Amino acid sequence: MAKLAHCKRLFKWTLVILLVGCATERGDNDEGSYPVKGNTQNKVPSITYPSDKLTQQNSNSINRPPYLGNYEALVLTGVYANSIALQKFIQYMVQKYGFSQTYLNGLFSTAHRLDYVIRLESPEAPSTEPSKPQPGSWTRYRNKFLTDAHISNGVEFWRNNAESIKQASVTYGVDPEYIVGIIGVETYFGKNFGKTCIFDALTTLSFDTQRRSKYFMSELEHFLLMTRDEDFDPLQPQGSWAGAMGYGQFMPSSFRSLAVDFNKDGRRDLWHPKDAVGSIANYFSHNGWQFHSPVTKRASGPVNDQAVIELSTYQGSEFWYTYPNFKVIKKYNNSNKYAMAVHQLAQAIKLRYQQAYPG
Repeated sequence: MAKLAHCKRLFKWTLVILLVGCATERGDNDEGSYPVKGNTQNKVPSITYPSDKLTQQNSNSINRPPYLGNYEALVLTGVYANSIALQKFIQYMVQKYGFSQTYLNGLFSTAHRLDYVIRLESPEAPSTEPSKPQPGSWTRYRNKFLTDAHISNGVEFWRNNAESIKQASVTYGVDPEYIVGIIGVETYFGKNFGKTCIFDALTTLSFDTQRRSKYFMSELEHFLLMTRDEDFDPLQPQGSWAGAMGYGQFMPSSFRSLAVDFNKDGRRDLWHPKDAVGSIANYFSHNGWQFHSPVTKRASGPVNDQAVIELSTYQGSEFWYTYPNFKVIKKYNNSNKYAMAVHQLAQAIKLRYQQAYPG
């Protein structure tokens, strides 16, 4: 009889534990700690990233409860409950990096499938009509960024962060105007970070698209490691639909390898302008930027030279000599129009900044 009573008590407690685990969702009622390397746990510091303004709303009006510690569940639930690929990914993260499986089960149980991200990533059906040239494509692209508002805001950003920009320029050997130019083209000096939950975006791209799913799964891997290393709530960072973050729109892999704690507060935070400025300068330096060296120069006409590019305007084609620094800018975005926009915006901001603050 005593043995039977003991078995009944054991069954009762096992049932309670299972019910509690299944009822756990986003950690909204949990006080706990955050998983770190080696299956140990560490108390989570107060989250200051990104700014309060950016975390008041999330994309698609997803109503997420505040982060109270950790995410725990014995089994995977939610929209990805039956995803074999995600279950394999969770096992991979547990085995390779020592993540808690209950933590990842709980975290991915909160994931949302973002239909608009699937639409943006999915290639359009090929057209049956022959492609037509698009005259003026450079003019249209240039007009998005070479505006008086962009230049004025660039001068203001430079003035507000002059000390950090100068320090980053000296530390990494990168001309300061190009640090500012990248931020202008990428996020309009912090006015357009993007409002998509990075965790949801990368989960959707990894398990609901085909074209680049392996690439995005790698970025999701880096993202989880990034949030663990920096003590971020994984549901908090917001950015582009493709997973880029902060002033400089770093992907998680670039964040982990090239982001720097430039303000020395113990955390790499690309939503903080000083960390962003230092990280962008480090990115340029890492990719071979040559300090005080040319980027591009106008050519008089077509030249049989691989270093000369052609850009289409409404008045006809422009031809430009390009130098190694031009290729460094293209490491950010492999587009001639993009690199030229960064270059011309940087030069325009520099000219106006020097006029406003001579010396």
